[in-house]
Amino acid sequence: MSGTNAMPSVAIVGRPNVGKSALFNRLVGRKIAIVHDQPGITRDRISSVSHKGSQPFTVWDTGGIGGAGETELIRHVRQAVDAAVEQSDVLLFLVDAQQGLSPIDQELARLLRRSRKPVALVVNKIDDPKHENLATDFDSLGFGASVSISAAHGRGIIDLIETIEQLLPAKADHSPVISQNSPAIAIAIVGRPNVGKSSIINAITRTERAIVSELPGTTRDAVDISYRNNGDEFVFIDTAGIRRRGKHSSSVEVFSVMRSEKSIRRANLCILAVDVTSGVTAQDKKIAGLIQEARKPAIVLVNKFDLLKNRGSSRQLIEEVTEDVRQRLFFLDYAPVLVTSALTGAHVDKVFRLIHKVERAASQRIGTGKLNRLLRAAFDANPPPMVSGRRLKLLYATQPADSKEIGAIYPPEFVLFVNDPKLLGQTYRRYLEAQIRAECPYPGLPILLTLRPRTESQKRAAHGRPR
Repeated sequence: MSGTNAMPSVAIVGRPNVGKSALFNRLVGRKIAIVHDQPGITRDRISSVSHKGSQPFTVWDTGGIGGAGETELIRHVRQAVDAAVEQSDVLLFLVDAQQGLSPIDQELARLLRRSRKPVALVVNKIDDPKHENLATDFDSLGFGASVSISAAHGRGIIDLIETIEQLLPAKADHSPVISQNSPAIAIAIVGRPNVGKSSIINAITRTERAIVSELPGTTRDAVDISYRNNGDEFVFIDTAGIRRRGKHSSSVEVFSVMRSEKSIRRANLCILAVDVTSGVTAQDKKIAGLIQEARKPAIVLVNKFDLLKNRGSSRQLIEEVTEDVRQRLFFLDYAPVLVTSALTGAHVDKVFRLIHKVERAASQRIGTGKLNRLLRAAFDANPPPMVSGRRLKLLYATQPADSKEIGAIYPPEFVLFVNDPKLLGQTYRRYLEAQIRAECPYPGLPILLTLRPRTESQKRAAHGRPR
């Protein structure tokens, strides 16, 4: 059972391809889980909160039990389902009316009865009232009255919500885990397939929430995992491995890449996972570029250090690996580099220290007077290049007050009022960013320079013309 201070939870279980992900999306009101005809698409446990009823509850979408193919994952998926069953208050046993009762359904029914948890038998794919008689095929499972639904079309969902609320613990015994007064920091773990993203999350959260396998592409959904550390709330997003466009073996992988890119955009901070045994690859650089383009705070985590320990001094080796990564990801030079091993847990505890270091840096400001003196000195020491006979001129600079969401991590922004924003090239932009970092390093944070043209009144003043 859930603890008295936790939000009640509901797990959707069933054999592959019965529509668990479609029902999950329907209950939470968003398309989070990937829906596809291919059996076994959902391999990790995915959770989100449903607000469809009178009280919120967490919904778990689990991997299908008993699926054919990829046999090495069956045990991992089964473990994920067992964990969801153990931690949930109510179980939704989903079956497929179109395919009828199967031996796997019968075996799963036996396992669910053994759990001694409240179970609602949900018959999916009753897309039309004339299909209602198909639900009677499942009466022999012994769960009493079933709920007929069509997850794809939304049919019967209201009845299902009412059934869930009847089975949930008393409302007074529960309250949401994450307070709106203490917003969670969303952290996306991104990287190539098989660099250990799920292992990293498991090591950080000290759980087995994400499925770990040597088979590339195990994680296909972006899995949100809530975690509390010393009173601070975090949501770790375990994303599908990002491959080169030409390497996608199915439409599911294409969709997974799209989800990963979306996860980068919605994260407060991105952790780029790199495999130390292969070093920084072209694809790692591509993913780092996505983080840079999204202007996201970042940390680079170099995993699998345990595989290199026999090569000499750990401290020296860490320094060599760190320097190599910095050189190869020079365009993401603001991101701290942490060398770890998710397998042994070495240095994993430093992840939260780095996150808080980036968070503190995001609140640092440079006073207007100091900023203007700094930038004017930079312009004097190294004047901007001429562009079509014209040169960039700085009139005034300021760092706007941050009025955005409390608790989120936002990069520092500096507004420069200039004669013509088009005169700023990328090389000189990087030079100005470096001068700002010399004053305030802003670890883990990109520096945003916003250029604005001078107003008409400023132009008249510059030419000495009366108003």
